[in-house]
Amino acid sequence: MKLFKTIVSFLCVTSLLVACGSSDDDYNDSAEIPNCLGFEEATLKLTIQDTYETLPGKVSVFFKVNDTEGNAVPNLQASNFNIFEQGTNDDCPRAISPSESNGIISPNTQIFNTNTLLVLDLSNSVLSASLEELKAASVSFIDEVMPEVADEQYKMAIYWFDGEEQLHELNPLTTNREELKMAVDGITTDISNDLSTNLYGAVVNSTKIATDILNENEGNDVLAASSIVIFTDGTDQAARVDEGTALSTVENANDNISFFTIGLGDEIDEDVLQRIGKTASAFASNKDELEDTFEEISDNVAGQAKSYYLFEYCSPKRSGVNDLIIQAVQGQNQGAIRTKFDATGFTGGCK
Repeated sequence: MKLFKTIVSFLCVTSLLVACGSSDDDYNDSAEIPNCLGFEEATLKLTIQDTYETLPGKVSVFFKVNDTEGNAVPNLQASNFNIFEQGTNDDCPRAISPSESNGIISPNTQIFNTNTLLVLDLSNSVLSASLEELKAASVSFIDEVMPEVADEQYKMAIYWFDGEEQLHELNPLTTNREELKMAVDGITTDISNDLSTNLYGAVVNSTKIATDILNENEGNDVLAASSIVIFTDGTDQAARVDEGTALSTVENANDNISFFTIGLGDEIDEDVLQRIGKTASAFASNKDELEDTFEEISDNVAGQAKSYYLFEYCSPKRSGVNDLIIQAVQGQNQGAIRTKFDATGFTGGCK
């Protein structure tokens, strides 16, 4: 997994690195936690993004933590995690000793890029009835999600849709939040020439853009995540893309893409928007609630980048494929995930 070389080289002494690579049959399994550990029912969800081994004996795992409703769980500390290892001679996974393994868990917003796509419905109903409220809400969203000082690891682009087939770019991906706010401020009531709403097309097109962003980062050996935030005040009217295609696009999207929806008024289909916004959705009954509703989603989007964690440790295993279980504990909430690593060739001397 070449992506993880970036993380390892960032955090480790270069002279110690000899890439072993992860086993091709890595798995990411929260359902198969051994009963002997006695864990309660999971209320946190862990998702492994990548696993990597480096000689002489280091294992690195990059993962994400959400609650069972898809909300990000940011700012966890090392004390919030328990780590277990199981080899061929272990009947039950054994807790890893921090003192013996040099184990480190750290929040890692600093080693990957996060990209947000704000996708706005600018069909006639919005332009004629709630444009100023939408602009104010969008500016607040930008301020919440984007850092005040430009940072290459935080980028946002703004797109809009009406009834036309294509997704219109309002502002390309940028680190500059003032540029984004100026683009929003420049939206006028005559921006669109199509009165209809191509909501499902916007879902498909924005997912493709987010996927392309992740692929570009991967090609540059950079870990990345994307968030798609779609606002609408109605249902799909253009029928350029059917509902099933839009929903399957979301369900089959890259795991590193989060989906959010914001709905306004009583003409929306909340069930459909909740399925599109599989990470989180929020609804405003009228335009005066729009800014607060955007803020609800912006808190979640901002938390996504802080819900990624890197675990690294020196394993005592010296051969074969072994199980590794990571448990996150936050108050009364807990969740765990199981992955595995290949210790072939591991020796002492790991630091």
